Amino acid sequence: MGLISNFVTLLPVLLLLVSNSKAQSSGGVFDITKYGAKPNADVTAALASAWKEACASTTPSKVLIPKGSYGLSQSNLKGPCKSAIELQIEGTLQAPADPKGDGLLLLEYVDQLTVSGTGVLDGQGKAGWEKNDCHLKKECTKLPMNLKLNFVTNSIVKDITSLDSKNYHINLLGCKNLTFDHVTITAPGNSPNTDGIHVSSSEQINILNTNIATGDDCISVGDTNKQVVISDVTCGPGHGISIGSLGKYSKEKEVVGVTVKKCKLTDTTNGVRIKTWPDSAVAFPASDMHFEDIEMVNVSNPVIIDQEYCPWNQCNRKVPSKIKISNVSFKNIRGTSATPVAVKIVCSQSNPCEGVEVADIDLTYSGSEGPIKSQCANVKPVISGKQNPPICGEPAPAGGPSSD
Repeated sequence: MGLISNFVTLLPVLLLLVSNSKAQSSGGVFDITKYGAKPNADVTAALASAWKEACASTTPSKVLIPKGSYGLSQSNLKGPCKSAIELQIEGTLQAPADPKGDGLLLLEYVDQLTVSGTGVLDGQGKAGWEKNDCHLKKECTKLPMNLKLNFVTNSIVKDITSLDSKNYHINLLGCKNLTFDHVTITAPGNSPNTDGIHVSSSEQINILNTNIATGDDCISVGDTNKQVVISDVTCGPGHGISIGSLGKYSKEKEVVGVTVKKCKLTDTTNGVRIKTWPDSAVAFPASDMHFEDIEMVNVSNPVIIDQEYCPWNQCNRKVPSKIKISNVSFKNIRGTSATPVAVKIVCSQSNPCEGVEVADIDLTYSGSEGPIKSQCANVKPVISGKQNPPICGEPAPAGGPSSD
């Protein structure tokens, strides 16, 4: 009777333990306000707690940041998680004004992640821009980014807004099968190094239906990337959509398969661009890169391959780039150029570009610096369709200044 009596006494406790265990392992919504988060206060600890429990769920779960404004110091949310997980941001996450740390929101080693919501990542960039010197020298102070995704796979980021990042808005490293859809990125045109989305060492990346206004490249596809698709993106202000710069560091590897299509660029300092450093630290191929159906509105360098990219004279221009560019196409590119040199294809003297195709270019220039023109060096492109201006109408001057 004693054993039965004890069991009956303990039964409610056992049921409670089982219930709690199920609650911890089952999916659901993990609202950060249930973990102590309050508006206008730092919610880093609450977000970490909500993420930890959601990540441990054996069924799909969601971490919710409800409407309101919240402070967030660097938040490192790590996987792997036991099931698919969503981070739904409806409120504003505001970075500290003091520019410290790697970033506002860092997500690592997560599979089947969804980042969604109508919320905002506010980097409070002005405090960082004033200290930024990366546009002036090769070794510089690294400032925090708004969103860093490291080794994230089979995932999507949609609908969120990144505002005034101190450095790159969104940075990818080692990601695979990751899609951005309907993301908004905003910073002033004079904010240094605020690339919209920077892609590095990643594969199967899709950037779709996205609006980017910033102070550096709207999208920069760096080294060691494969199969990147950029479609239906609006860009401006900013420095355009760039592959590169390539060849600056010794551990870089090849870039293969980048497609940019159905994009519109307005008032940018470049349009679609491939850029490599002269005197490059390493040799590798950059191939299968295609730009198609692009509209330019008052763009300073609408079409450019620049293998003499050397901003602020940080390198030895006299040593040709060792990056080999091949299988490149520019097709159906139309609109207005802000400078007379609308198409500039400057390839490496020691590794001339191969397999460059230029078709149906229709660009106009209405300024006072002479007729619209195209300049080339170390390339023999295949030309077809409309050519306004005539492609490779004159040689490119050696050692000209690089646009940033």
